[in-house]
This record gives sequence, C-alpha cells and structure tokens, in this order.
Amino acid sequence: MAGSRTADEIRSAVLGGGWKPGERLRPAVLAERFGTSTTVVREALARLAGDGLVAARRNRGFFVPQLDLRELGDVTELRCVSEALAARLSLERGDLQWESELNAAHHHLSRVPRRDPAAAERITEEWTAAHKAFHAKILEAAACPAMSRLAANLAGSTELYRRWAAPSAAAAVRDVEREHRSILEAALARDAAGLAALLRAHYEATVQVVLESGLAADPAGEPEPAALAGRRT
Repeated sequence: MAGSRTADEIRSAVLGGGWKPGERLRPAVLAERFGTSTTVVREALARLAGDGLVAARRNRGFFVPQLDLRELGDVTELRCVSEALAARLSLERGDLQWESELNAAHHHLSRVPRRDPAAAERITEEWTAAHKAFHAKILEAAACPAMSRLAANLAGSTELYRRWAAPSAAAAVRDVEREHRSILEAALARDAAGLAALLRAHYEATVQVVLESGLAADPAGEPEPAALAGRRT
C-alpha cells in the first residue's frame, strides 16, 4: 500500500536525521520528495504520530519531535522497573527451547553489522531489527502479552534518541557487544537480579550517550528523574 510505503520512507528519514528536532514536516514538500499525494503523506504522518515518531500539533501541522532529556529519563526508569519484573518471570518460566532461541537471537545480533559501512555514523536497519528481537526474546518466556507490549512501546519511544545519538563520540566508544554478551550470560545463568542490573546499566548507558551528545533539551532547575540521577560526569 502507498500509505505504508510512504510511512516507512518518512520513518527512515526521521530516524536517519533527515530533519532537525522540531522542524516542520510539510505534506506538499514530502509528497514531491516521495512521489505521492499530499493525502497519502498526511495519512502516513498521522500513523507516525501515533508511534511517537512525529509530533502532531493542533492547527499547526506535523513536526519532527523535540528530544526531551526528562522524558527520556522517565521512560528509561519505567523500562528498567517493568523489565526487571518481566525478566524475572521469563527466567522462572523459560525452558530449554527458549534458551536455544535466546542463544540464536544473540548469535544473529552479534553477526549483523551495527554500523553502516558506507556511513559509519548510522546504525543499520538489520542491526536495529536484530537488537529488538534479542531484547524481546529475553522477556518472551514470561508469557505475559501485556508486559511484552509495554516493553516494546517503551523501547520504541526511545528509538529516536538512540538513533540520533549514534554519530556521537560517546556512542562510538561504547562496547555494546560486551553489554549484550553479559546480558545473555546472566539470562542463561537464571540470575534474575544480575540480569535486571545489567539491563538497567544497558539502558542508562543510552541515557548517558544522549546526555553527552547534547541532542536533548535539559530542563534546568528541575529535579532529575531516577534514570538520570548520578549519570552526569
């Protein structure tokens, strides 16, 4: 469908940094760029607004979202707390088949190039998909759809931050592969406390990368959310 294709094209452009945070997305301009109608573009933008990748403002149109450090910190804290519970249930309920599938998901993630060879500042779509699948598999054995949906929604709400911070020096020196190996080992060892701590460190490291990149607005003078407390260096 034209709407789905256009939504995917705009999504890729937004995540790839095609526009600056807060920049207005004009349907007529996008229609010409992607070779479609303004009606299709508006439908695509409305769909992306529902996913949090585009901001819809009443009587003003559509915009690239502003990045907000407080929002990222609050979402990260909620993700850490909720996934600690989901991970514990998954470790309690996971069988050998789940272990095998988790190993396979990690193996695939470790083999997919993280950075685009043609543009080292970009994270590849293949790695993004494999990363999402690995984290989802960790929680899958909990067999709780509500938890899985929450985890997916929270991960999705931070995707802009992760992707836009990818070119930063802090992101370049981070050993994400080691982090994932440690997470896998804790899961296979059925170490719920250790896994929760590693997941928290993994997600808070992303907050730190965004903080150091200078991309997100920092609400000066307000108390920091838990995921940001003590992260400044």
